Amino acid sequence: MITEQSKIDHFYDMLIKKDSNYEGVFYVGVKTTGILCRPTCPAKKPNKENCEFFDTAQEALLASYRPCKRCQPLNNPSKLSAEVKLLVQAIEAHPERKWTDKDFDKLSISANTARRQFKKQFGMTFIEYARARRLGFAFDYIRNGKPIIEAQLEGGYNSGNGFRDAFTRTMGTIPKKATSLNMFVSKWLETPLGSMIAIANDAALVLFEFVDRRGLETEIESLRTKWHAAVIPGESPIFEQLEQELDAYFEGSLSVFETPITYIGSPFQQTVWRELQKIPIGSTTSYAQLATKIGHPKAFRAVARANGANQISILVPCHRVIGSDGSLTGYGGGIARKEWLLTHEKNNA
Repeated sequence: MITEQSKIDHFYDMLIKKDSNYEGVFYVGVKTTGILCRPTCPAKKPNKENCEFFDTAQEALLASYRPCKRCQPLNNPSKLSAEVKLLVQAIEAHPERKWTDKDFDKLSISANTARRQFKKQFGMTFIEYARARRLGFAFDYIRNGKPIIEAQLEGGYNSGNGFRDAFTRTMGTIPKKATSLNMFVSKWLETPLGSMIAIANDAALVLFEFVDRRGLETEIESLRTKWHAAVIPGESPIFEQLEQELDAYFEGSLSVFETPITYIGSPFQQTVWRELQKIPIGSTTSYAQLATKIGHPKAFRAVARANGANQISILVPCHRVIGSDGSLTGYGGGIARKEWLLTHEKNNA
C-alpha cells in the first residue's frame, strides 16, 4: 500500500531529478517562498520539509501558491496567444480583483476568447483561475494564522492594501465601530479528501466545505450578509470537537457526529437537512424517498435543491442521497469524493 509519506518521498526524488515524465502528474508548492513549480523547474530545489505536493495546479492555487515565473507551471509559454499572456499578467498584477466582462473590455479582449483559450490551455476557465488566486490569498491567512504583514509579503504585496482587499473580499471587513457586528472564526482543516474550511460562531459550526467547492466564495459572502458578520482566523472549542470527530470518522470508528450545528436556510431547507442527519451511516436514500419522509412526496426537485444548498459537508450527509436509479448524481465536493465517502461508510458501518 502506498502511504502519503512514500508518495511525498517519491515526488521529491523526481523533483530533484527534474524528471520530465512527471510533468502534469504533480505540482510542488514551496512553503518558504509561496511559489508553485513544475517538477522540472530549473530553480534551486527546496528542502523536502518545505515542499507541499499537489495533483493539480488549481489545488495549489487554492492553497495560496503563486505561479513560478521561471517554469510557468500553468502554461506552455511558447504556445500561449498574446491575449492569454496579457490576461495572466493582468491577474498576477491584481490577484485580489473579482473579474467581470467589463474588465475584459478594458483590455480589449473578448470574454468568450478568454474563457475558451484559458480552458484549453489550463484546464480551468479564466474566472476559475482568478477565483483560485483570490481565494488563495484569503485562505493562506486562515490556514497558517500568520500576522497579516507576513501573509501580505509572501503574497507579493508591497502594500497592505492589496492583500487586505484579497482577504476582505471573501471574509469581510471588521469595522472599528460596530456594536451589532457578529464575529465568526474560521480554520483551514486538512482531511484525507482534501483541504476544507470550517466557520463557527460561539455556539456552533455554521459552514464546513471543501475549499475547491464551486460557489464557496458566494456561500461565505451570503453567510456574512445574513448574519452581519465578519470572519477572522481563530480557534474555537467547536473546531477542537470537529477535528476529533473527523479523525475518528476517517479512521472508521465514528458513525454519528455530535459537533453542534446551526442551520442557515429556509424552514423547508432546514427540514430537509435535519432529515439528512437521520440517514444511517452506510445507507443511502433517493430524493423522492427523502421528499416522502418529510411529508412532501411531490417536492423531490425542491428537496434536491435543498440538498445542494447544504453548507455543512459530511456532518449533514447530503452525500448519502442518490438518484432513484442508483446513480450517484451531483455533489458539491465532486462525484469522486461522494463515491469515496459512501464506500468508506459502507465498509465501516
